[in-house]
Amino acid sequence: MANYLTDEIDFSAYLKETDAKTNVKAASLYIPAIKQRMRDMAKERRLFMPWEKTREAFYFRPGEMTVYAGQNGHGKSLVTAQIALHLMDQGEKVCIASFEMKPIQTIRLLSRMFIGTNPFSVEYQNDDGYAVLDDLFDKFGGWSDKRLWIYDQLGTTNPETVIGMARYCAKELGIKHIFIDSLMKVVGDEDDMNGQKKFVGELFALAKDLQVHIHLIHHLRKPKDESQLPDKHDTKGSGSITDQVDNIFMVWRNKPKEDDARNSGQFGNKQAEADSLLLCRKQRHYEGSGDGEPTIGLWLHKDSGQFLGNATDVPVNYGG
Repeated sequence: MANYLTDEIDFSAYLKETDAKTNVKAASLYIPAIKQRMRDMAKERRLFMPWEKTREAFYFRPGEMTVYAGQNGHGKSLVTAQIALHLMDQGEKVCIASFEMKPIQTIRLLSRMFIGTNPFSVEYQNDDGYAVLDDLFDKFGGWSDKRLWIYDQLGTTNPETVIGMARYCAKELGIKHIFIDSLMKVVGDEDDMNGQKKFVGELFALAKDLQVHIHLIHHLRKPKDESQLPDKHDTKGSGSITDQVDNIFMVWRNKPKEDDARNSGQFGNKQAEADSLLLCRKQRHYEGSGDGEPTIGLWLHKDSGQFLGNATDVPVNYGG
């Protein structure tokens, strides 16, 4: 009788590929690699989200792909713009490919977050105010130079062009974070399951091959009730989208709180709740000791457009 722990086994009776036996190994062989990984983790540079309270729960790793899904008007683009800005503040090179927002709009949004207030309000609409705006844009332009690139293409496009753009960014410009807004602008037919699967698969492979992080914005099916928290299975199109990617965040705007404020004012029952939730519904490579799929409460600071980690926090002035 064969010793199944030590003897060489012929799998040919079971498999066509007889070399499969070389891939069956004792678990103990992996212990040195695990030990080395633990040491590498202590040394690796970690890239965080803008909110201090998320540091133990999530960080952006190279070679991964993250999907941000939400209903129309729930703040997907706002959240991802703030994440992009914070990555730039950590010294990362970022490209934003928004097919739903003009480059000028994207830069206005980012510059407002950058300064931590609203320089486009009525009080700045005079000669002195325009001078302030001029200074702001000059400062943001200088700060974002060599950190931010915009892919100037509005409306629908095609997967081949986006893949080419992403490869160019990674190989020629050294960009490490590519934001694509959104999937439906690249594969327009939500019934094109094979097209979605192929495109997401190619982005996933590109992230691994070039060690960049792909950030993909996606839409949810229209719910019966917007007050219900979404789930990853509510995403439009192919289920392979959520199957393939490394991380999934659902962006949910607290409409019940807004309704409560309209009806009851500042003393409503829901006014202590967060304005929005960022719900992690998948984190494939989490190696921490706590909750790897956190629910992150966020409060919107309307003047700056920044989301805050707590109601009492103040917005960050990235420009100093």
